[in-house]
Amino acid sequence: MSKNGYSFFLGACLLPIAPEKLQIKINNGNKAVVLMNEGQINIIKSPKLTDIEFECIIPHTKYPFATYTFGFKPVSYYLDYFERLKTLHAHFQFLVSRTLPTGKVLFSTNIKVTLEDYKITEQAKDGFDLTVKIKLKQYRAYGTKTVTIKNSSSNAKSKATVNTQRDTSKTTSVSQAYTVVKGDCLWNIAKKFYNDGSKYTVIYNANKKIIGGNSNLIYPGQKLTIPAI
Repeated sequence: MSKNGYSFFLGACLLPIAPEKLQIKINNGNKAVVLMNEGQINIIKSPKLTDIEFECIIPHTKYPFATYTFGFKPVSYYLDYFERLKTLHAHFQFLVSRTLPTGKVLFSTNIKVTLEDYKITEQAKDGFDLTVKIKLKQYRAYGTKTVTIKNSSSNAKSKATVNTQRDTSKTTSVSQAYTVVKGDCLWNIAKKFYNDGSKYTVIYNANKKIIGGNSNLIYPGQKLTIPAI
């Protein structure tokens, strides 16, 4: 857990120093139009994709206030990780856990995102430390439908049937045991067993005594129960 009570995860990577400022913008999808004799009205629509922005310090030195889940990592480790997030053309989970010194969890931000861009800044006053400005955008899963045209005869009218995308969700019929390995997080474990990372709470609720009060902090060697669903 970060020394200031905030932990920022980009996928499985915990930022060593929590950013001082986090901006989350829920973008408006509503549309204002003018109707004859009615004036302006507002058509309510679903919100657009959320934008997330923050700056983080990537230290070259192992500071006592920094947090390293698996030991100190050099600057190059984080730069390589950011590059992979951008070049792999894949979404990942953005997690922010806010915890009081007592260990009580205030609330958490958990959103599926893509890395839009990031800006690396080096300044003489910061020594070899880097400042990285990161912009994320919410990711929403989408699918396609296939339309099949069937002709029963040359004179009959054509009929169209819609084949919706196949449900690829997994179900686990019996409880299973799982040992946490390096780089794991509950989201990825839920994705592995249920094909749905958002079901990480099922695993957390079944293993609270082992994990503790923060669902974002699990460690290699912990033995978890994966409930049947």
